Amino acid sequence: MASAPDVVITGLGATTPLGGDVDSTWKSALAGRSGVRTMDNDWAVKYEIPVAFAGTLAVPAADILTRPETRKMDPSAQYATIAAREAWAHAGSPDVAPERLGAVVGSGIGGVWTILSAWDTIREKGARRALPMTVPMLMPNSPAANISIEFGAKAGAHAPVSACASGAEAIAYGAQMIRSGRADVVIAGGTEAAVHPMPISSFAAMKALSTRNDDPAGASRPYDVTRDGFVLGEGAGIVILESAAHAAARGATVLAHVSGFGMTSDAHHIAAPEPTGVGQTGAMRTALADADLTARDVVHVNAHATSTPVGDMIEARGIRSLFGADADHVVLSATKSMMGHLLGAAGAVETILTVLALRDHVAPPTINVTQPDPQLDLDLVRDTPRALPAGPIAAINNSFGFGGHNVALVLTSA
Repeated sequence: MASAPDVVITGLGATTPLGGDVDSTWKSALAGRSGVRTMDNDWAVKYEIPVAFAGTLAVPAADILTRPETRKMDPSAQYATIAAREAWAHAGSPDVAPERLGAVVGSGIGGVWTILSAWDTIREKGARRALPMTVPMLMPNSPAANISIEFGAKAGAHAPVSACASGAEAIAYGAQMIRSGRADVVIAGGTEAAVHPMPISSFAAMKALSTRNDDPAGASRPYDVTRDGFVLGEGAGIVILESAAHAAARGATVLAHVSGFGMTSDAHHIAAPEPTGVGQTGAMRTALADADLTARDVVHVNAHATSTPVGDMIEARGIRSLFGADADHVVLSATKSMMGHLLGAAGAVETILTVLALRDHVAPPTINVTQPDPQLDLDLVRDTPRALPAGPIAAINNSFGFGGHNVALVLTSA
């Protein structure tokens, strides 16, 4: 039986609180800048929301897309479209048969702006004012569907919904499509546009959000003893996955390999992670085994690390459990410190940052950590980037979500 195709990444695209594309996002991340800012609205006062800041897009979608495009797509699909176009161009616009091209784009929440705006319209003006495009805009598979239509992807269009693990799971699923022979190229990633008063109010009611209104840029502080919750962010990240053979045949530049992935579920609580982190460690172990690597081969981990008092240390203990005595050679980055938590887009955007870390042999910094948690016994990259070893290297990107979804991706340098 023939071995499964090697899966490589040949294109990257993103729009984030740090920049309107991949290059600006990466430069801002290496500079340790924050994309978290006080929002330009009156939501906090009008709705008595205790949080007045978020990681909003550095470049509004309306500055990039046409007016007809913004009118027919929810912001979640708008962001995904922007990122997909950049990724496709970055990959050299692959010449691939439609039946061999797939699209997998996840979202944790979906078209919340559309659904709530539509209800406001119906309540205030009546059912006859409902827009015919409302359902196609609000459905969680809308970003995947729009991308499949634009690029003619007929091998399958899928939309994993696994909360904050959605973007990483989409990349894993896209890799599975290539390994199984269903596709040669897959447009994969995640998107989220949930910076809206309803999600903010609801997350705040859970006591999940930081309330540092006086210091938005310093609010996301993973592993710091003063961390008080995550910062909501928005954006999208898309990668072009390709079989190594297809990429080689067209002379594409390989940015990294998706060497392994692992997915587990905690079956513990609808929001809280399982306290021992066994499911998170299991996802990482499975991903390493899938890549035929050991913990000793990994030099960098981009942690899920959302800046919550409980979750950060559960993951840290899980990472320490994975590496054991070999943890001293691994450096840890927590990039949500700069962008906030992009929910369903987080795993995809952080995969892109991990690919760039492998390409440039440098780990991005974690900012805002002035008092590291004394229980953190891992080498955290703080404030300034850290050089990674020369030669072939491997990294893990972790993504975990409400409901107990655990996804780990193992990426190796090109």
